[in-house]
Amino acid sequence: MPFPVETETSGSAVLARNNVTVLGNGPRAMVFAHGLGCGQGMWRLVAPAFADGFQVVLFDHVGADGSDLSAYEPAKYSTLNGYAADLIEICQALNLRQVVFVGHSVSAMIGVLASIAAPELFETLILIGPSARYINDGSYHGGFERSDIDDLLALMDHDYRGWAGAFAPLIMGNSDRPDLAEELRERFCHTDPDIVRDFARLTFTSDNRDDLRNVLSRVLILQCTDDIIAPLGVGAYVQSQIAGSVLQQLEATGHCPNLSAPEETIAAIRAFV
Repeated sequence: MPFPVETETSGSAVLARNNVTVLGNGPRAMVFAHGLGCGQGMWRLVAPAFADGFQVVLFDHVGADGSDLSAYEPAKYSTLNGYAADLIEICQALNLRQVVFVGHSVSAMIGVLASIAAPELFETLILIGPSARYINDGSYHGGFERSDIDDLLALMDHDYRGWAGAFAPLIMGNSDRPDLAEELRERFCHTDPDIVRDFARLTFTSDNRDDLRNVLSRVLILQCTDDIIAPLGVGAYVQSQIAGSVLQQLEATGHCPNLSAPEETIAAIRAFV
């Protein structure tokens, strides 16, 4: 593995650290991972649909929702590898193999890194709104200039609640359904702001483009329409770099189809697995 995994950590401690929830008892495992500033509740409209045929696993990244906040180590979580190591530990603690991993937003790249480090654990990756690099770089268009990201991070430092109120509607889209943006705003505001700021800085400044070509799992990329966080070209780039991967354009708009279009999201996952 290219990064350390705490193999001496007990399974029960791992499950408690990440507030792991298991639904169903199917012969295969499906693990869901949430995005920035959220928690496993973001999957409440999607995950139960798979509990009949899968062992469905949900968890919170350290620092989110019901996770153990005391487990947050700035050095460990200064790269996405720290979160990928946690994902591998969760799979090991539950004795999972050949997992179907469903990762939203930044968790898509966390799943990519985990699958490269422990390919025996991950049979399929479902990447929802993935981006390997958010910042434009030469001919690569990630959707943001560096100055955009600097301004976003500065606002988080200066006025976290103001950032949450302004950014949630942009992420969610679907302006005709303000309740969705309000839910996302509330999730941001009920998460430790220092940890979210660290995670946001890591998310928006990471560059995982070179990792994509090392993925060996089956991969489905679900790309939303009118997604300000992961524009259409970003999904196409990810697909072009992962051999054999499939890109599916959803009718759903915004960045969170798990909330705005759960039935379409369920159907797309089900058809691939």
